[in-house]
Amino acid sequence: MGKDGEALAAAYLESRGYRILARGWRGAGREIDIVAEKGGVVALVEVKTRRERSLVPPVMAVDWRKRRQIAAAAGAAVDRWSNGARAFRFDVIGVEWGPQGPLIEHIEDAFRLDP
Repeated sequence: MGKDGEALAAAYLESRGYRILARGWRGAGREIDIVAEKGGVVALVEVKTRRERSLVPPVMAVDWRKRRQIAAAAGAAVDRWSNGARAFRFDVIGVEWGPQGPLIEHIEDAFRLDP
């Protein structure tokens, strides 16, 4: 289910004008589900997929531990895709599968890292 959610999230981003730079990218021993770019901003995207009626909405499953893991890979991602003056942000996409099909929630700039 997770890989299906990631594929759906990538298609969703593309339909909104993002260019997918990488999927399942690994840096510093950690994975970033999707690296996408739009308007000079690179989004490091965590995708969470759940079945309908899960107790916690998918986007709420990105807790502080997961944010730390993403942050560990972020430095390598910045090195890889900085190309000068690009800005970076952390996005979260939740995919919830239900009887009517998938429901997608995209939170841009979902969290920041403390210095």
